[in-house]
Amino acid sequence: MAGRRTRRRRSFPGKIALLAMLILSAVLFFRWDNTALQVTETTVSLANLPAGFDGCRLAVLSDLHGAEFGEDNADLFAAVLQAKPDYIFYLGDLEDRYRGPVPGYAETVAAGLAAIAPTYYVTGNHEWAIGDVPQLKERLRENGVTVLSNQFVPLERNGDVIILAGIDDPNGYADQETPEELAAELTAACGEDAFWILLAHRNDHFPGQYSLLGADLVLSGHGHGGMIRLPGTDGLISTDRTLFPSYTAGLYYENGSTLFVTRGLGNSGPSFRLFNRPEVAMVTLAQG
Repeated sequence: MAGRRTRRRRSFPGKIALLAMLILSAVLFFRWDNTALQVTETTVSLANLPAGFDGCRLAVLSDLHGAEFGEDNADLFAAVLQAKPDYIFYLGDLEDRYRGPVPGYAETVAAGLAAIAPTYYVTGNHEWAIGDVPQLKERLRENGVTVLSNQFVPLERNGDVIILAGIDDPNGYADQETPEELAAELTAACGEDAFWILLAHRNDHFPGQYSLLGADLVLSGHGHGGMIRLPGTDGLISTDRTLFPSYTAGLYYENGSTLFVTRGLGNSGPSFRLFNRPEVAMVTLAQG
């Protein structure tokens, strides 16, 4: 019929080319989303923080699972160095039980971080699943890292002192000191008014246990940010493969205690991240 326009159909080769471009873009985004470091900044206001620690910067790292960012993690070290931390806290799962330890990996990470700022470490569940934890702790110490195994130490800054405590993962020895016992020892030694920070790998133990210990601030990992992060969620999948977990990233408040959870850096076994880049979390303490 005169005047009727004919609709041009995209050729089959054109459709194939478009599909290939979409697939390539998705693959490149997925790789970038799992390997491109993101440095985040969080300020935590704490009512009892001593004045000397106002503005103190903490690099909170966790869950490398044997990953490398640049050769020998050079990109990770550069990102942490540029962020200018006063202290570095590493919260477990340095290596991965499904891949196994790589000779020299733990030593390289320990030496690289300790060269930037005083570095403190607690175990995660994967260290205990791999085994040889005493030997790992000794290798970390030999490379400049302070290992906290159900222990506490003073930190000094600008004439003031706070207490840093660290606990081994619950997957540790059956007769190891409990968090409650450590908290009681700390209170007896330092007083009920002492300001203290707890390093503890397991994010999901905060509401029912760690928030009840009396710590002013708890720092955790383990949750991997819920793996897939979509608006309105705290992640879709927990590390235990349950749906819609909580306490997976950022700040939370329970029982007068504050929790900060880092999304972590690596992936365990066949898992992956989506809209959840590897995180170098910088936490700045502030008097509230």
